[in-house]
Amino acid sequence: QVQLVESGGGLVQPGGSLRLSCAASGFTFSSAVMSWYRQAPGKQRELVASMFSTGGRINYADSVKGRFIISRDNAKNTAYLQMNSLKPEDTAVYYCKAVRVGGLGSWGQGTQVTVSS
Repeated sequence: QVQLVESGGGLVQPGGSLRLSCAASGFTFSSAVMSWYRQAPGKQRELVASMFSTGGRINYADSVKGRFIISRDNAKNTAYLQMNSLKPEDTAVYYCKAVRVGGLGSWGQGTQVTVSS
């Protein structure tokens, strides 16, 4: 069964950094498009960053451009989201998403990121 397990969330002060990890199993990770989404209470789930399987195309939401970095280690079947210069408005549950060959999508359970002083 496809599984995506996020980790690395927590409480951080404004201006701080966190690195989220998404450990994947049950599918061919190297061929999947990986994305990070986030959802704050009362708001729509929004795309934060995505990366094609080859790493040749990377997209970021305007709100995180220049602060967040998406990456992947295909040998470890893991995607990452490095979050720097965090702001209170970054507070949300962050979700990992994989789109596999054939267009089948899967979601992780989410990890809470809280940015507060």
